[in-house]
Amino acid sequence: MPDKEEWAVEARGLKKTFGDNHAVNGVDLNVRAGTIYGVLGPNGAGKTTTIRMLATLLRPDAGTARIFGYDAVKEPQIVRQLIGVTGQYASVDESLSATENLIIFSRLLGLGRAEARRKAAELLEEFGLTEAAKRPLKNFSGGMRRRLDLAASLIAQPPLIFLDEPTTGLDPRTRAQMWETIRRLVKTGSTVLLTTQYLDEADQLADRIAVIDRGRVVAEGTVDELKASVGNSSLQLRVQNSEDIRNAREIVEQVLKVRSNVSAEAGKITAPMAEADRVTDLLIALRTGGIRLAEISVQKPTLDEVFLTITGHGVKENASPETEPSNAAEEMRV
Repeated sequence: MPDKEEWAVEARGLKKTFGDNHAVNGVDLNVRAGTIYGVLGPNGAGKTTTIRMLATLLRPDAGTARIFGYDAVKEPQIVRQLIGVTGQYASVDESLSATENLIIFSRLLGLGRAEARRKAAELLEEFGLTEAAKRPLKNFSGGMRRRLDLAASLIAQPPLIFLDEPTTGLDPRTRAQMWETIRRLVKTGSTVLLTTQYLDEADQLADRIAVIDRGRVVAEGTVDELKASVGNSSLQLRVQNSEDIRNAREIVEQVLKVRSNVSAEAGKITAPMAEADRVTDLLIALRTGGIRLAEISVQKPTLDEVFLTITGHGVKENASPETEPSNAAEEMRV
């Protein structure tokens, strides 16, 4: 297992062009070992192409990529021993059971018969698939298939796992289960690099996030750093008596020294909060003024606001599609 202080991924100036489409146009990434790193962007932003280059499945046109210090182009065989990749269905036969498919993959990776069976049972239990272990894959739901995909990628217990939009199309309950599984992977020593177009997924999971748009990284940092980059948090107050709202607004503006906004919802005041330590003074002033509050909350900027501010469009808005050739000559031989 690589040292926790090492960089799991170091990418510099990665580029990949398909015809006239610059799918990836100078991407830099630094992923520290033992963390969850999110690559956030809309469809066609370049996320999948970036992952494929890092995973030695696609040769970059320019730039370098190192996985735990090993060059992905010059030392692909070593890199492949350090990574697990999801994104394709983990099965060789739809009529075979989950157990049988995992045993076959284990055997292909060099495990003995008894070890392969033990590993399959262990992974099925870890991913909540024990009850469906003997069921043919053709009868699996989408969520069960996604969990099996992830289980298969972990047979060799790789220190780095690439998850390319692992929860796309899953129901909320199954998504939450996948999130817990991803967190457990990191707790047991793995590093996870995941791509997503779900803002809440990046917010919930990632230690750091790279916002990618039209083939470029346009922002990078922790969730809090990215949110802070687009503005301050806002303070939201709701007064118990709507007749007090005018006086409450005057006190808010005087104490916080800001301009407030009264929302369309009766009795609610929203104001930017540049200095958090002034909130205590505000509460005292409101109480002194005889104004009773029904509710108070602090709202940070959302990742949706971050993405909109940085790129000028929403994360769900499609960019140019990543048109990858089916020509095997374009891909590195696995």
